[in-house]
Amino acid sequence: MKEATQDLNMTMVVVISVGVLLTFFFYFLWPILNANFTVKSQCSKAACDCSNRVVVDGIEYCTPCYMDGSDEPIEGMRCLYKG
Repeated sequence: MKEATQDLNMTMVVVISVGVLLTFFFYFLWPILNANFTVKSQCSKAACDCSNRVVVDGIEYCTPCYMDGSDEPIEGMRCLYKG
């Protein structure tokens, strides 16, 4: 009977540990990753004027950026300069 209780205790430790790790991932890491994916996909769809470059912390960004052929630039959007 002691062995069965010990197996049950270890199973509960594993289940609780997996639950804690999943909670950490979905509430802390996933929003950061999802925001990064969104920004990267927006930059791949945007048309940025790279003749005007902005340097922030030593990284060059293209600005202004336009979406879907519109004439209005997207406020605050900067894409990495890859040239």
